[in-house]
Amino acid sequence: MNFSSENKIKTAVIGAGYLGRFHAQKYAALTHSTLVAVVDLNPEIASQVAGEYGIAALTDYRDLFGKVEAVSIVVPTHSHYQVARDCLREGIHILLEKPMTATLAEANELIALANRYRLILQIGHLERFNATTIALQKIVKSPQFIESHRLASFNPRGIDVSVVLDLMIHDIDIILSVVKSPISTIHANGVSVLTGDIDIANARIQFTNGCVANVTASRVSMKAQRKMRIFQQDAYISVDFQDKKLNILRKGTQEMFPGIPEITGEERNFDQSDAMMAEIDSFLKAVKNGTKPSVSGEEGRQALAVALQIGQMLKIQLKN
Repeated sequence: MNFSSENKIKTAVIGAGYLGRFHAQKYAALTHSTLVAVVDLNPEIASQVAGEYGIAALTDYRDLFGKVEAVSIVVPTHSHYQVARDCLREGIHILLEKPMTATLAEANELIALANRYRLILQIGHLERFNATTIALQKIVKSPQFIESHRLASFNPRGIDVSVVLDLMIHDIDIILSVVKSPISTIHANGVSVLTGDIDIANARIQFTNGCVANVTASRVSMKAQRKMRIFQQDAYISVDFQDKKLNILRKGTQEMFPGIPEITGEERNFDQSDAMMAEIDSFLKAVKNGTKPSVSGEEGRQALAVALQIGQMLKIQLKN
């Protein structure tokens, strides 16, 4: 589908819950988007969100077919595959919230459909659009050890999946994007605290290039934390995704002690930018220009594969 510079892309949001409302807000604000409708199985929720923008409120996403060119799909994970599959078959470009699908087979089919119909399939790994993550991608060269902690207080909104698919998958995606090496082994441990699924999890991921990542996620913590530490031969990098801070320690040219180089430090602080606006803007530009999305279906599948492997290990532990 070709767009001229003055054309606006007809958009819609499928799933008008907590996160879907924010998607609708961004589509309505972007100059190259015309928000046509919001869809939700609950007609009251659909009407409430649609009323804010004077657009159509729908309860069946199939009513969008032939009326829109691009959509965000923000429904529960178990419905991702069916909704995305049907939209792709109708020639609609998709921004699909994470985790991509419930199974790898479903992810494979969506990728194949997007390729067959030459459609954009972008996966909603929002942390990729965090200013600190963008800066991090430019600094990390050859990481040797990575440690991440993503902690949150309990929120019933995300309990349709385990903490691995809810929270840890963000850091899995970032780690895979900077390490760029196949995984050799994974070891995982976790416990159930409040739900019938895993609420706290830790995974140790060994890559074939020697890098090791120690990843922890919890959704039953007292306060939120989103931090990562990366060690590479020339630097130690500390990232606070929540407070938008980046600290870099490097070996200096002078000696601190005989044979021991001095350490130089640099701190970078970033403005509280709108990551979701950047994500949706990036998606629409990929649609308009026919370019590769910032987080492709293949990348979403890669993060999903690791998360599912960790989740399967933890389920076995939970049963025992």
